[in-house]
Amino acid sequence: MASTEASAIINAPADTVWGLVNELKRWEDWNTLFTKWKSEPPATVEQGTQAVAVMTIMGMANTITLTVDEYDAPKKMVLSGIGPAGANVTLTLSLEPIGETTQLVAEADFVSQMMVGAIGGAIERAAKKELEASLAKAAALVE
Repeated sequence: MASTEASAIINAPADTVWGLVNELKRWEDWNTLFTKWKSEPPATVEQGTQAVAVMTIMGMANTITLTVDEYDAPKKMVLSGIGPAGANVTLTLSLEPIGETTQLVAEADFVSQMMVGAIGGAIERAAKKELEASLAKAAALVE
């Protein structure tokens, strides 16, 4: 298993940050793990929503059908899917209002028999860099 997280304090109210995170069509504007949608993503997100995405980590693009497993607007969204070689991928986005700012936490988990040792460590490091870059881009869009 490879697992990592990143967080950032964003100088915008939680509703504004949630508006960006929740609009799947805008993921390519800020989510650096995300490459593109294979078809138009749903305009409305709720538990059970599915969309087919191309996600890239360590230069490897993979098509994954993402399902919204948990949806608690405007606080948390958990998406998961199965990638190549049966790897389970989970992306969790959580928001916490802090006065006029918002803490945005992004977590990525990759579970596979291949995600151990040096490979798992390399994926964790690469995913952490991507999550940090994603949060910086999200902040730049809403601040």
